[in-house]
Order: sequence, then structure tokens, then C-alpha cells
Amino acid sequence: MRHFLYALSALSLLAVGAAHADEPAQGETSLSPETPEILSLRDQAEIHDRWLAERLDTVVPALMREHKIDMWVIIAREYMEDPVLSTMLNSTSMRARRRTVLVFSDPGNGEPVERLTVSRYGMGDFFKAAWNPEGGDDQWARLAEVIAERNPEKIAVNVSSASAFADGLTSSQYTDFYAALDPEYQKRLVSGFELATGWLETRIPGEMEYYPEIVRTAHSIIGEAFSSRVITPGETTADDVVWWTRQKISDLGLSPWFHTSVSIFREGEPKELMGDTVIEKGDLLWIDFGIVYLGLNTDTQHMAYVLKDGETDAPEGLKAGLRASNDVQDALISSFETGLSGNEILARARQKAIAAGLEPTIYSHPIGYHGHGAGSAIGFWDNQAPSDKGTYRLRPNTAWSIELAAKKAVPEWGGQEIPFRTEDDAFFDGKTVRFIDGRQTRLHLIGEE
Repeated sequence: MRHFLYALSALSLLAVGAAHADEPAQGETSLSPETPEILSLRDQAEIHDRWLAERLDTVVPALMREHKIDMWVIIAREYMEDPVLSTMLNSTSMRARRRTVLVFSDPGNGEPVERLTVSRYGMGDFFKAAWNPEGGDDQWARLAEVIAERNPEKIAVNVSSASAFADGLTSSQYTDFYAALDPEYQKRLVSGFELATGWLETRIPGEMEYYPEIVRTAHSIIGEAFSSRVITPGETTADDVVWWTRQKISDLGLSPWFHTSVSIFREGEPKELMGDTVIEKGDLLWIDFGIVYLGLNTDTQHMAYVLKDGETDAPEGLKAGLRASNDVQDALISSFETGLSGNEILARARQKAIAAGLEPTIYSHPIGYHGHGAGSAIGFWDNQAPSDKGTYRLRPNTAWSIELAAKKAVPEWGGQEIPFRTEDDAFFDGKTVRFIDGRQTRLHLIGEE
């Protein structure tokens, strides 16, 4: 199986708008917003299927034609989901059943891409059934027949050593599929890396209409967690806050995509504190938090200060640390350019930040269907050098977690150095990066209520 090189495309797949005009952009997010109304499951299903129809009609044909792929075959088994196929199932199918096979075939001449499913169970109006198991046909034989009838020159399958997102076809399924094909079609198999990555990373207008509310929901939970409603200095532990967020997510009918982290930075303590450490007045708190809602993920890191008796604001040194992190954000988002690799964006951003006297660590990533989404890495917390995960090139209409840190000495804490770690989600339209629901520019203050 040969693998395509990472592709460069300056062509925008879709004209996707940014967040609502009345939502924060590069400015400050609300630190204690109201939680938006969570839609009923039935309403969520309706939106899911509307988005899926739009994506299948627009994103798939654009990708196949851009990369000159005539057919894309996606195969998954029950309990062994392909990362791509799991995002192409309608709201009532939900999971691969037995063996689910999806086929996209481009007949050319500008005709619509044909969508078929060679599976026991149908897929509603999204994929036309192309196999009748009651007729006695073998599934693999019927799939081979479907392919031969359409005679594609290039058949993409999800096999790739470059990315887990494009590597969903298991070894046994590939072996059985390959054996069922005529030798002529075996030679036409290529990696579906570009298709899988492009499908997963592309955000459509309908998704971006709702993404601000999804991120706002995450911000609202953090705002409540970092308040006196949840934290009582001298009593509440870091883990108490962690599990409060997990319970809150569940109570709202949503899901986390990772377990929340909460840390405490304390004057005179050389390391951050976690777990059963009790939160005290004068502590600097940090949270890493993410939810899944309407199939889309959030990833947020905010910081808070626990006011001492008589204080009305955080020490200036702590506020300066957050400003430094915002400055690194500015260096990064101003470095985005369609066609650049993640490695090139990282180098640009670090050069700007260091020239401004900052101490940056940048480790940003795509977000969308997955928290650590398909696309290019822009650095890692433990590696600020170019990497093989940063060679994929930036495309428009993609969402990003702007995740990074700025190290700063705090004069009020005797020059103690603190990594001011922040993360807020953003959208790149091909020209500009906009924060989906603003970004943190002020510390949450606990005890001011």
C-alpha cells in the first residue's frame, strides 16, 4: 500500500462563516456566562442529520475531486469503529453493525457522487442499499462486484501509517477485502489519508453556527466551578472541583472527552499541587476541561485566583502572567496561513513571541469531531522542535484549540516562576483566526461574589 504525501491545498472547500457577529472574537470571553439551553435528544438528532446531509453533499465530493479519487471505500465492524465511518452514520444508526461498508463513487462529468452501503442494514436516505443478503450473495463478493461495475481508477481505503484518523481499516478486513478484488483492482488501491483528514477537519457553516453555544456551555461550567458556589477555601480540594465538573457534565446530559484536571499553584511551593490538596486563599488555580455536545468537542484551560481577606483583585504579577499568555496567543494566531505546515506555523509563532521577550511553549491542535482532531500538530508541550506530526499543511475552514503556555516570574511570590497555561477554541476561515467564544483575558476571582 503506498501512501500519499501530505497534500497542500489553498483552495477553500466551503465558504464557512465565523461565530455569530454578537459573540466575542479576539476579545474577552465572559467568565461566568449563563449555560445555554441544552437541546433535547430529538432536536440534537435532527441537527446531526441535517449537518450530515450537508457534509456528504459538499465535503466528500470536493475532497474526492481535489485529490483525484474515483472511489472511497470505508469498512468497519461492530465494536471496531473506523474514526471516519463513525462520523458518517446518521442519528439512528449510531454504530457500525456487523460489518458496515460505505462506498463513494464519483462518475465524473460533474455528476453527483454516488453513495452506497454494502451492508445488511440500510442507512436511510444517506446511502443507497447495494446488497441483499437474503439473495445469498457474499458481502465481499458483492462489494467487489460494485467496484467492478464502476471501474474506478483510484480506490481509496483508510490505511495510513501517518495518522490514526486515516488508519481505521483493520488488518483482517483489509486482507479479506483485498482477496475479494480482481487483481486489476487490487493494483488501484491507494491511501485515503487526504480524504479522511479533510473530512474530519473541515467545519461546515451549520456547525459553526452552533459551535459558539457549545464552547459557551463549556465556559459556563468552568465559570461556576471557579466560583464560591463550588470552592470554599480551606475545605474544597482540587479533586472536589474535578468531580464537580464531571457530575455537572452528566447532569446536563453531555459527555466529557477527557477527565478534567485541576492544579494549584501556591506561593513557596516549587511544584503544582493536585488531588486531595485543599485549596487555600492566595492560590492560583488551573483547569483543563472538555465536553462533547452535538458531536463536537471543546478543550479549554482557564486560570483563577482565590482572593485573600481584604483583596479585591489578584496580585499584578499573576495578572501579568496571564497577559503574557495572551501575547503568545497573539503571536500564534497571527502566524496562521493557508498552506503552511504546523511546523512552519510553530517556528513563526515562537520567533515572534521570543522577540517580544516572552518564554513560550506552544502545543496547539485541531479540534472538532475529536478533541485532539485530524490535521497538523503545532508543537508539543515536551517538544518545541519540528516533528513528523507537524508536516501536514493548514487548510481553511478548520477549528483549533489554541493551547500554550508562557512562563513568567511573579514578583509578589519572590520571583517564583509559573507556567501560565491557557487554551481556548478558535476557527480559521482561511485568512483569520477568531476565537469561537472569546478567550480568557482576566483571571477568574474566587471570593468576590
